[in-house]
Amino acid sequence: MKIFVASAWPYVNSVPHLGNLIGSILSADVFARYARLKYGKENVIFVSGSDEHGTPIEIEAKKRGVNPKTLTDQAHEYDKKLFLETWEITFDNYTRTESQVHKDFVRNFLLRLDKYIKVEEDEIPYCEHDKLFLPDRFIKGTCPYCGFEDARGDQCDNCGRLLTPKMLINPKCALCGSTPVIKKTKHWFFDLTEFNDKIENWISSSRYMPENVKSVALSWVKEGLKPRSITRDNSWGIPAPFEGAENKTIYVWFEALLGYISATIEYFANGEEKDKWKEFWFGNNVKSYYFIGKDNIPFHAVILPAMLMASGEGYVLPTVIASTEYLLYEGQKFSKSRKIGIWIDEAKELMDIEYWRFVLIRLRPEERDTNFTWREAIRIVNTEINDDIGNYANRVLSMVNRYFEGTIPTPNEGSYTKDDNNYIQEINTAPKRMGDLIELGKLKAGTEELLKLARDGNSYLNTRAPWNLIKADKEQAANVLFIASNSLRTIAVMLYPLMPYHASRLYSQLGLSEIESEKWDEAGELKLKPGHKIGKVEPLFKKLDLPIEDEVKLHQEIQKKLEEIRKKVEKNRPELLR
Repeated sequence: MKIFVASAWPYVNSVPHLGNLIGSILSADVFARYARLKYGKENVIFVSGSDEHGTPIEIEAKKRGVNPKTLTDQAHEYDKKLFLETWEITFDNYTRTESQVHKDFVRNFLLRLDKYIKVEEDEIPYCEHDKLFLPDRFIKGTCPYCGFEDARGDQCDNCGRLLTPKMLINPKCALCGSTPVIKKTKHWFFDLTEFNDKIENWISSSRYMPENVKSVALSWVKEGLKPRSITRDNSWGIPAPFEGAENKTIYVWFEALLGYISATIEYFANGEEKDKWKEFWFGNNVKSYYFIGKDNIPFHAVILPAMLMASGEGYVLPTVIASTEYLLYEGQKFSKSRKIGIWIDEAKELMDIEYWRFVLIRLRPEERDTNFTWREAIRIVNTEINDDIGNYANRVLSMVNRYFEGTIPTPNEGSYTKDDNNYIQEINTAPKRMGDLIELGKLKAGTEELLKLARDGNSYLNTRAPWNLIKADKEQAANVLFIASNSLRTIAVMLYPLMPYHASRLYSQLGLSEIESEKWDEAGELKLKPGHKIGKVEPLFKKLDLPIEDEVKLHQEIQKKLEEIRKKVEKNRPELLR
């Protein structure tokens, strides 16, 4: 089985915030790490890249009087370093839309869709002051559906509906604020009407697609799919490949979606097996997983599969599109201008990055918008990470050291009690339960199985009390610590996708090495053998020393620290990202 994993391409006009991160890149990384243990590293590829074309970058470049690529070069490298080095994201290929491989692939792919592309004159708002057409984000106005007054020309950020510039009420030029006039211009359209029934049949019959994704896609189909313009009149982007479209570029959403394929091609391009990319895009032995925010559902659940179908080449359609709702920050939407929220280059100064990874997955908004609060974040770290997992590990290994000279004791299976057998059953089955949820894109739900195993382990110790058994019945104490030690190996493997460094530390304390070589399907086996020597035992985690009991004081401390961090971090950001 080949597993293709993708996260939505982050747009490089700003540093991603924690909500952006959990919606796509961090979630995809947790899944990719799991998939490598489950299916083998050679059978998994994980890609994404910087989305750097389109109107917001062009607007910013015009304001600054520089070439757009000057801005995106810096932003791409800055974001890439944050993802790979700070957040431990294990991309096989983190590329960019300025990649020549990407640009060539997109142009060639779109030419193969000629059967479904038609040319029409379109009426587009035109700014007479700035002397340019106003597609997408060059124009803002009121959403005709929900009344949001700051909707863009391609989508409303409030209700998520896709728009066209002509649909906006009271439209204004995003550059100068003047009211545009309507002018005719020629554009190339992808005829989605041809795929109404095909998309409906595909999405309805999917056994794995989340219900929120199905609902959005079927709502689109019910309204009737309409032709969507592939071309734009702006200059910063991939030149349109169609005859007669020499002065036009490709709409960023069409090209970014195709970036999943081009990134795979690029990854294998420099090796000896250049065609190996096809193993992840064709055939019945492929599953593909996309991690996105809910505002990107229409593009991934309708436009992407329609393009893949239109190619006629047999590309594998998405298996799971794992879409999150919104993560709020202390009850409010993230806002750079109002300094609400935390950005991914600030977070590392506030807390251990792997604590952040665990906290964000535990708060992952899988079914509804979720509120990040510092009170809850501290509870997760101090109770779930430190007490449930860390304290359990320390208790078990300290007793192995104390009672059995640091070696795994020899059990007597014939004298196992009901409590012993029940916990062994829990160890045997927990990884599969967690894995089944992860493969449905339910990462937060999957962590419940990890925590249940750790909490049940603590309860098991309290019930069996090996500190008492060692005095009265050493054989029973050996049974308990043999089983509990083996549960820690299972916990380490299950923890690895979330907290790879700390999971490796736990694995090392068990006297084991190279946790990456573990097999997920064997994680529930009792593989630690009697006589095995454990490693050096020390606390895995430490609690956050913050005044959780006094929320006013807590917020004051966090805000003061955050203001200090921002002054330092913003100086080091590239020009575009400040």
